[in-house]
Amino acid sequence: MDKETGLFPFLMLVISLLVLCESRVVKVPAGPLIHVEGQGVSIHCDVSNYEGPSDQDFDWAMVLSDGKVIDILSTTLDSRLTHYSMKDRVNSGDISFNKLGDSSVELRFKKVRATDSGLYRCNTPSTDSVTSGNYFADVELKVIGDSLKVATALSKSVVNEGESVQLQCTITRGFTEHTFLSVTWYISRGNNLFEEILTFGPDDKIKVESNYTQLYADGGFQLDLRGGGFYGLVLTDPKPMEVGVYVCTAREWVRQVEEGIKWRKILEKTEEVGTVVVTPIAQSLMVAVEKNTTLNVGDTLNLTCTVAANDLPSLSLELMWLVRSIDGSGSTRVLIHIGRDGLLQDGSEAVGFSRVNAKTFRLLVHKVDRSDSGLYSCRVKAWLQQGREQWYQAAEKTSNTVQVLVTHLEPQFKVTLEAPLTPQFTSDPTELRCQVTNILHLQDGNLGVTWSYSSTTKDSSQNEVVIASLDQHGALTTGKQHKERLESGDIAVTRRDPNIFILRMLQTRDIDMGSYLCSVTAWTSGRQGGWEKAKDVQSTSVVVQWSPKVPVLQVLAHRVREASTGGSTFEMTCRVTGQNMQNPAYSVLILFEETISGKSRKVLSLSSDSVLQLEEWSEPNRMDSVVLEKTGQLEYRFRLYGAQVSDCGFYYCRVTMSDQGRETVNESNKIDIAFADTGPVFNISIQSLTSKVLPGDTVKMKCIMSTLSSAPNTGDVAFDIRWFQSSGRAVDNGGVPPLISMDRWGVVKKTGGDRTVSLERTDWQTFVLGVHKSEDNDVGEYYCTVTPWLLSPATGVWTKGQDLKSTPVFLSIKLELLDSLKMPVSYGVIAAVIVCVISVLLGLGVSHCCFSKNPMHRPRPRNKLIDLEMD
Repeated sequence: MDKETGLFPFLMLVISLLVLCESRVVKVPAGPLIHVEGQGVSIHCDVSNYEGPSDQDFDWAMVLSDGKVIDILSTTLDSRLTHYSMKDRVNSGDISFNKLGDSSVELRFKKVRATDSGLYRCNTPSTDSVTSGNYFADVELKVIGDSLKVATALSKSVVNEGESVQLQCTITRGFTEHTFLSVTWYISRGNNLFEEILTFGPDDKIKVESNYTQLYADGGFQLDLRGGGFYGLVLTDPKPMEVGVYVCTAREWVRQVEEGIKWRKILEKTEEVGTVVVTPIAQSLMVAVEKNTTLNVGDTLNLTCTVAANDLPSLSLELMWLVRSIDGSGSTRVLIHIGRDGLLQDGSEAVGFSRVNAKTFRLLVHKVDRSDSGLYSCRVKAWLQQGREQWYQAAEKTSNTVQVLVTHLEPQFKVTLEAPLTPQFTSDPTELRCQVTNILHLQDGNLGVTWSYSSTTKDSSQNEVVIASLDQHGALTTGKQHKERLESGDIAVTRRDPNIFILRMLQTRDIDMGSYLCSVTAWTSGRQGGWEKAKDVQSTSVVVQWSPKVPVLQVLAHRVREASTGGSTFEMTCRVTGQNMQNPAYSVLILFEETISGKSRKVLSLSSDSVLQLEEWSEPNRMDSVVLEKTGQLEYRFRLYGAQVSDCGFYYCRVTMSDQGRETVNESNKIDIAFADTGPVFNISIQSLTSKVLPGDTVKMKCIMSTLSSAPNTGDVAFDIRWFQSSGRAVDNGGVPPLISMDRWGVVKKTGGDRTVSLERTDWQTFVLGVHKSEDNDVGEYYCTVTPWLLSPATGVWTKGQDLKSTPVFLSIKLELLDSLKMPVSYGVIAAVIVCVISVLLGLGVSHCCFSKNPMHRPRPRNKLIDLEMD
């Protein structure tokens, strides 16, 4: 029983699968089907696994978005099955069907419209005995507009071989889902047949045609996918074989997986980019060598090969210098061979080669001889890179030949001597210039010079002295007589240019007057590597002469201010005049003599650079007492402040003039200082900070000493100071004692009773009196008396001077009415209050005593008072 129960479901499943496998199947392509408006469209429909007749009928309909079905047509040709909205198109044949077989049919649109987009249904009427499977199938049709546009441009139509050119192709289209784009580049080489180069897409892959696979792998062309619909083709190194018309084709695709087809093209646009013409390098390559030349034996052959070509920097050049005999016989010989990588392939050490620039190549043959004569030419091979690592020869060309003739020629030149700078005075500079002109056949030789001097111009062969000479290397050889001046730099021999020699004397001397000449020697390189003297040419002589003039210097001193007393200022000027000078510089020295023709002493000096210096001025406390300054172009002023007896004597100027290494010295006349020593003269003055004060204020008055003549040293003077008051209410009793005094040792003595005064010394000549808490009795005149004491530097003895008295100063105290009454009134009020209080207290005490002891004033008994009131 279990076995039967388990076997039954299995049998039912097998029967069901067999039934399903034999059910009717209607198939249409997988959608959506995308087509472009205006194109012909066909939609296939197949039926299989059906019963009945082999020839099946099909009905086509369109299912609207709301589910409504519109019949289009039927293979039964029943017009009633066509919706009225489709009849015109069906009758006109714009929509039709094509029976492909008994079980296959296709719906055709001659020119599909945008309104044809929708869901289409293929229906097969049933001929089966049992209804099973599907009897219709739906497929979606999308009709899109033609928005595909192709724009092309060509950066340059004519290019040089190997020059990059860009072909531009820009494609734009409206975006539609499930559509893809491809771009194909073609070339036509004049036979109207286009050959495909490469294709990009529609699967975002690049497919290169077999004929161009190697060229693409070598980098001969590239696809430029910079974005934005740009699909350019870059020919990196075009060759003449790549000349042609280039075309860009854009295609729009959709995926289609039925029948083994993956992609289906729905749209295609083609645009011609233009014709690319490639100019071969051989057509533009030009090679030339300079003109014929004639050389001397030992010279250097210098030939230049010039190469010209279109886009020359992109070429790699291989170069060979060739030579053959002048008569054309014999074979051509390779002098030097340079590969395209710039490396030497063949050559000799005697032949040099250099590349001056991108287009110029130079051949150098040093120390040529007669065997180097011949016909020279330059052969150039132009190479272009093919791909990333390969090169190919694009062109080859040989230049014209030039004749090189090597002979033995003697150098020719002319020597001229001139004097651009001649002296007018002794010590002026002198410059002689020896110039070589009209130089021929010197080639790589050098020039040397020899300078000679003769003290007389009558016979240059006598007394001729060699000053110095420069050899072919520029090495200096000095003459015996001028060696010291040449080594010190006073005479200089230089080469300014290869053909100009200079002799310069910085300070020409009298012995240098005479006749000068230069002799130029041409040196050429010898066969063994040394130098050989080829030719000597001597210049005409040049005479250097001037009239010697002796410099004249005069100095005149003039008194400006006379020092008549001690402490006064002495001032004098020194004026300088000179003759026969060029660029003089003056330095001035002030000298002092106590007596005429006595021993002189230097005071101070002023150099030509305006540097002031104390010389033998030996008083350290008076360093600033002497001044020397330049007040004019040729005038100097000397000033002595605070003249003393020790300064008496004679003063004069010594001026030193320096001009071109020469010095001239002269002295001025002498100006004297003479006065008698009267000693210092003192003056006393008094100063009060205020003349009116209030009671209780502090008053300060200054007693100031000053000198009218020469001031002594601070340690050589002292003062006795006394302050007096002359009261306006005091009676003259024949003398007033000082308030306070200070002796010359600084001891203060107070004699003014109980007065509050003070005395202090603020500096060596100022003494200050202070009156503290001033009262009305401080009113009056104040003055000070001073006794100076002088110390003799010679004996060390103090000498008392004459007493000095200052002018008085009056001191008054301001007493205003309110201030004067304030104290008496306050005292009176206080006294009255006190008396009043005492009187009241006294009255109270007396009354209390009197009433307590008198019986008549005792109070009555209370009961009697009550009775009296009742009555």
